[in-house]
Amino acid sequence: MTDQAPEADPDIPAKPTSASRTTLSHIMTHNDTNLLGTVHGGVIMKLVDDAAGAVAGRHSGGPAVTASMDEMVFLEPVRVGDLVHVKAQVNWTGRTSMEIGVRVLAERWNESAPATQVGSAYLVFAAVDADGKPRRVPQVMPETDRDRRRYQEAQIRRTHRLARRRAIRELREKRAAEGIRD
Repeated sequence: MTDQAPEADPDIPAKPTSASRTTLSHIMTHNDTNLLGTVHGGVIMKLVDDAAGAVAGRHSGGPAVTASMDEMVFLEPVRVGDLVHVKAQVNWTGRTSMEIGVRVLAERWNESAPATQVGSAYLVFAAVDADGKPRRVPQVMPETDRDRRRYQEAQIRRTHRLARRRAIRELREKRAAEGIRD
């Protein structure tokens, strides 16, 4: 589910970054823990995907599906009793896809200390219609210097994603032509 270089659709008005930005907050309980007693990475990943999905749906004005998770970085462990805030926004848009940037912050539920960043992720979502076919999305309009930086960084990640896919496809085709079956 990749798309070509973005071309603005005159029938779909662009949207500012702030129009779909969202925060999802959740308190971590014993049900969320792994064998080490900290919050399971998969629990955090689900929250990340949920927040990113909400942003993608808001920005595109309808259903959007996770196409890929480019990167998920865990910076600090999350503990039972932490109040986790998952902040997400559209960083970049193509014709039918969007990169959503996500920051994960945690703070103790009963303390007034500032939240600490515990993770980050970049996900690509594809907007789909009722039949599951790709549909056009509004272009994102970065509003701040930070939004513009994130937009530029997202373009770099997209270029790397496409180059990596192309290189892997070429390698597999070469191996198949040599009669190598994996």
